[in-house]
Amino acid sequence: MKSMFSDQELLAAFSNGDNSAMDILITRYHSKVLGYLRHLVRNRELAEDLCQETFMKVIRSLKQDAYHDDGHFSAWLFRIAHNLMIDYFRKENKLPTVSNDNGEIDLFNNAKFSDATIETQFIKTQINSDLKDLIRELPEEQRNTVLMRVNLDMSFKEIAESQGISINTALGRMRYAIINLRKMIEERNLTMTYIS
Repeated sequence: MKSMFSDQELLAAFSNGDNSAMDILITRYHSKVLGYLRHLVRNRELAEDLCQETFMKVIRSLKQDAYHDDGHFSAWLFRIAHNLMIDYFRKENKLPTVSNDNGEIDLFNNAKFSDATIETQFIKTQINSDLKDLIRELPEEQRNTVLMRVNLDMSFKEIAESQGISINTALGRMRYAIINLRKMIEERNLTMTYIS
């Protein structure tokens, strides 16, 4: 069954004229790319447009032999999405606005804590909300690294490749993000633990 093939096998099949291989790759990565873009731009329609443009650019690049398969397709894919988002805001000459109202994905809602009391659930919801607000205040590079690591479960190697930086730089951004988050938590006297 083709859906069980690796990215590399599907890319090879697509380059040999099998368009269904690209359908599988798009299905495999669409929700992750869309989720990543939604967190960055905070606008559903714009995220969907950028996601569609990302996959169109991937297809064009593959057809022009502009991608040399090195086993890091997902990192290349996210780098394209990220660059398209940056290009869009450069052209518009504005930065994305951040609002909690149109956020659709709860980054830190873990299923293993689902059997909580009403009080514990309320506290956990407040902690999640506070943490998401703090993450939005991080510098862009740190925020993107946290989102890729936590939301997309990307390795630091994949994060580095998607952003065109070294692994040490990706690790450094995560380290500084954690330091900044701890500092903000302490300055605001927030509680980030609850009793289960």
